[in-house]
Amino acid sequence: MAHWRAALVVLQCVALLALVGWGAAVWASFANTRPEATNYARVEVIPEPAALPEPTVQAPVIARPVSISARIDPAWLDTVSSRAGIPRTALAAYAGAASALAEQSPGCHLGWNTLAAIGHIESDDGRHGGAVLSENGYSSVPIIGPKLDGGAFAGIHDSDGGVWDGDTVWDHAVGPFQFIPQTWRIWGADGNGDGQADPNQMDDAALAAARYLCHAGDLSTVDGWRRAVLSYNHSESYVDDVAKVANSYHS
Repeated sequence: MAHWRAALVVLQCVALLALVGWGAAVWASFANTRPEATNYARVEVIPEPAALPEPTVQAPVIARPVSISARIDPAWLDTVSSRAGIPRTALAAYAGAASALAEQSPGCHLGWNTLAAIGHIESDDGRHGGAVLSENGYSSVPIIGPKLDGGAFAGIHDSDGGVWDGDTVWDHAVGPFQFIPQTWRIWGADGNGDGQADPNQMDDAALAAARYLCHAGDLSTVDGWRRAVLSYNHSESYVDDVAKVANSYHS
């Protein structure tokens, strides 16, 4: 009987040691697989915006649409918005679109200040006619240009069934970058990640304008830059105005 009890004690000790060893192995495995904390690098904020870097380690997540505005450092936006007098929402769209095109078309060399100058001239950064640009990128009042009936402006018959401009006879330029509906059909973009391309939404319009300008080629030279802006509006005086405004943002 004593031998039997001694054997039972030995077996219990072995089982206990095995359980402890299993628990230690599980804890070590868990400790070695814990995701690292997200670490953002410091972003230079002047003179150009920098896209926020991806975390060094990411836990598996369901991909969510992200607005181009989210690419830009908030501190840079606060500084430049105040200095340049550009609404923060508009500036985020301009800089975000330029950042996106720096990746998509690295040979383009489009600066955010070029987009900002065009947005300012076309719609006062989405505030034309006393409108207010909201944080969601929409103006409080839709910005619709005059009908293109061949009078004071070129004649362009309706191409969108009045969807964007409300006119089923003639086209109108629409939104903060004043896209003609038929041009938007080709270049329209989804900049805010909501699954729709809307010329009235600032992120969408800025990204579409950036792609349109970069299609003209390299903007790093004077001739290339003027050619691109001239393709946006066929007027030399318009190009001069854009240059003047764009340069003022760096003064």
